[in-house]
Amino acid sequence: MNADDPATLARARVATRLPAQDLDRARRFYADKLGLEPVDERPGGLLYRGAAGDFVVFRSTGSSPGTFTQMAFEVDDLDSAVAELRRRGVVFEDVDLPGFRTVDGIAEVEGNYPSKGARAERGVWFRDSEGNLLGIGEPIA
Repeated sequence: MNADDPATLARARVATRLPAQDLDRARRFYADKLGLEPVDERPGGLLYRGAAGDFVVFRSTGSSPGTFTQMAFEVDDLDSAVAELRRRGVVFEDVDLPGFRTVDGIAEVEGNYPSKGARAERGVWFRDSEGNLLGIGEPIA
């Protein structure tokens, strides 16, 4: 399979899936806390669409351990996004590890992917109503 083959994953759209033990609770969280409404739904699943991708919150009997970032949003103005989400009641994670620490919930992460044209990234993390760990990042030029 090569990159020109329509079946190759190199040409595929990426779509994240997040488990929810209580889909109604998750819907309320995404609406009330993040200001997001599903663009479509089916029994057991809610489809959300952003500027450059989709994600689904689906009913599941399982749950994520919440020990890693499962999905992240990339924004142009992290401070404004954080202020708005705090106003809506989102609580951001505090991290204090050697070489990695948040200040007022925000971390500056050295390095970035050269194709993004940035030297670093500022980021925050929070949990949704189902314990999924989500992030928000802003590339720093």
